[in-house]
Amino acid sequence: MQTCAARADGYARRDPEATLLDPLVREHWPSFLERAEEQGGLPRFVVRDFEECLRCGVLEHGLVHLACSRCGHDLVVAFSCKRRGFCPSCLGRRMSDIAAHLVDEVVPEVPIRQWVCSLPWRLRYALAFDRALCAEGLDAFTRALTRSLKWRAKRDLAP
Repeated sequence: MQTCAARADGYARRDPEATLLDPLVREHWPSFLERAEEQGGLPRFVVRDFEECLRCGVLEHGLVHLACSRCGHDLVVAFSCKRRGFCPSCLGRRMSDIAAHLVDEVVPEVPIRQWVCSLPWRLRYALAFDRALCAEGLDAFTRALTRSLKWRAKRDLAP
């Protein structure tokens, strides 16, 4: 079998070991984690997501081998972490998929505005660890946004 070096569609296997960031993070992650433990530690989900990110795209941590029975070309695809926290590859893919879904399926062909809720850092940390508080914060944001949009619609569209 021949390994397909360059595909017509431009796909190339992501090679995290060849980036500048990956070796740097791999080198310093154990000492960073040790220092963090001395200060009380990191939340388990942060450690889990970060360690999964370090395994993402690395062939030694899992792969699938695909082969074409007609032409004999084959392709190796490393497993991805599919985490939301740190992995630039998985986050980029997720962001692209969501944007395509929004454009194709959700957002109508009208001018739209993106609304961003920016919060003080202390409140962000509190919301990250308290699901109920996060839900209340989101509810307050959507109520305020809905109220503002209704007011603007009445002002601009009233006869």
